[in-house]
Amino acid sequence: MSTFLELGLREEISKALTDLGYENPTVIQEKAIPQVIASSQDLKAFAQTGTGKTAAFSLPILEQIDENSKETQAIILSPTRELAVQIGKNIQEFAKYLKGVKVTTVYGGANIDEQIRSLKKGSQIVVGTPGRTVDLIKRRALKLGSIRWVVLDEADEMLNMGFKDELDKVLDATPVEKQTLLFSATFPREVESIARNYMDNPIEITSGEKNKGSDDVSHEFYVVNERTRYEALKRIADVNTDIYAIVFCRTRRETQEVANNLIKDGYSADALHGDLSQGQRDGVMDKFRKKSIQILVATDVAARGLDVTELTHVINHKLPDQIENYTHRSGRTGRAGKKGISVVLVNGKEKGKLRSIERIIKKKFVQANVPSGKEICQNQLMHLIDKVQNVEVNTKQIEEFLPSIYDKLEGLDREELIQKFVSLEFNNFLAYYENAKDLNDLSSSRGDRESRDSGGRGRPRDENMTRFFINLGRKDDLNPARLIGLINDQRITDNIEIGAIDILDTFSFFELDKNFEGQTLSAFEENDPEFNGRGVNIEITKKERSGGGRGRGGERGGRRSSSSRSSDGGGFGRKRNDSGSSPRRSSSSDRKPRAGGDRPDRGSADKQSGGFGRRRRER
Repeated sequence: MSTFLELGLREEISKALTDLGYENPTVIQEKAIPQVIASSQDLKAFAQTGTGKTAAFSLPILEQIDENSKETQAIILSPTRELAVQIGKNIQEFAKYLKGVKVTTVYGGANIDEQIRSLKKGSQIVVGTPGRTVDLIKRRALKLGSIRWVVLDEADEMLNMGFKDELDKVLDATPVEKQTLLFSATFPREVESIARNYMDNPIEITSGEKNKGSDDVSHEFYVVNERTRYEALKRIADVNTDIYAIVFCRTRRETQEVANNLIKDGYSADALHGDLSQGQRDGVMDKFRKKSIQILVATDVAARGLDVTELTHVINHKLPDQIENYTHRSGRTGRAGKKGISVVLVNGKEKGKLRSIERIIKKKFVQANVPSGKEICQNQLMHLIDKVQNVEVNTKQIEEFLPSIYDKLEGLDREELIQKFVSLEFNNFLAYYENAKDLNDLSSSRGDRESRDSGGRGRPRDENMTRFFINLGRKDDLNPARLIGLINDQRITDNIEIGAIDILDTFSFFELDKNFEGQTLSAFEENDPEFNGRGVNIEITKKERSGGGRGRGGERGGRRSSSSRSSDGGGFGRKRNDSGSSPRRSSSSDRKPRAGGDRPDRGSADKQSGGFGRRRRER
């Protein structure tokens, strides 16, 4: 195995890496670092999450940076503020002994004046989110005329979040002669399109097989229905006594609801999503890294940049809308040579999606049974006994209390003492699961029937959403990302949430916040959009399905016509909101900022509950 010095890095960089505990390069680093140092050819690199991508692109840049020039020489774009902050921090650590190198990280939700002041002092490397980077270019605070390197990190996620227009603007501000480095964990068609449009004859390197899941991650699925989904999540947490996990949800609302329910039920949990302020998000991530939180409930976007190497589980409360994103989620565990488990909760209608994911990750899902109350009690009890067996006794501290304790317990024999000790610690837990039903028996459950009866294709109707018909479908090359882009292009409002999306052959359905029904119809009518040369029509569908309704969506009403030019897949934004009902509802308020931008967000309340038998929440 090579060393960092053998890859062509100078002594100062190698010393900083040694200080950080890095001894040998990873596969992607071995391939990328010499290539970027030796050649100015563009580079397209595939690497799974957790394989050291940041060092792979930043170390060769640091090796070649002109420390005597204060001009910006490298711009690194990242989809989220958390990931941008993590990258900036890593590069500063790598440049510890390069005294002339300055790094500035720019992102929404932070003071832009401070970022401008930092740029004016001179930064050879700028790490930023696309929205804030474009803003600074427009203000003439960020000048990219001397750029030598452009790095697009997590390129697939930047497209999913609707940053195509911002990528165009940033790249337009850079010189023709530069080296573009594209790093991605998955390579859907949209990322291949970036390579064609933005790169000149790139060389391609891979760490492992494209889109394949990590060999250190096993994949399990549990069949549930909407009524038992949350209860199954709790049982999986309870049966794994040392769980340290991220639970992924589709939407901010679902994320906060699941987290609130876990907290209320006594788990050491918290939420991470875009409705939290930057300070709150940093606080939650810090607590999770320190393991004062054992279960983090997060959206896909918010979890980017969360660098944790010891996760035991990733739990998919709902599958992602873009199935390629499953590799991002599962890649959060099984890192640094450790084993991990990726768990998926699916209902009967969602099971088919697992086959598509299996083809992508080239691994099979194993079906597991939702743990029974007896299994959970046995695991928890043995965990308690192991803790007692392994506890260190400080005789010196407790010896003055022992005589009176021995006197009080004198009448108890060994068996009675053990029984009383176990009962004291365990009675409530045993009572909770005493008559626990078998969640694997779905035959008598109304959950899936209720979901189907509520309208839509087997999903519960969200009363806060209005369902729209649109006269475009698969035959028009429409997909969820392009539909989101089309909706965002209409500039309906800055505060709208897109819900469920159903793409059919010749037409489709989508849901939007019902508070913006009128604005949506008006925006499409006034903008008169086109899609691939075809006029666009949208209508509001009736909330109740009828037997004779058109297609799968039932009857429609309130027809409005519209039409606009939609950029090729551009403006990707919010995705579908399939929020399942859990046994308990939390009364958290939900503000719905438009996705795809960088802006400060509202916080949410931090609550604590002290239920027995689960992990206590630590402040």
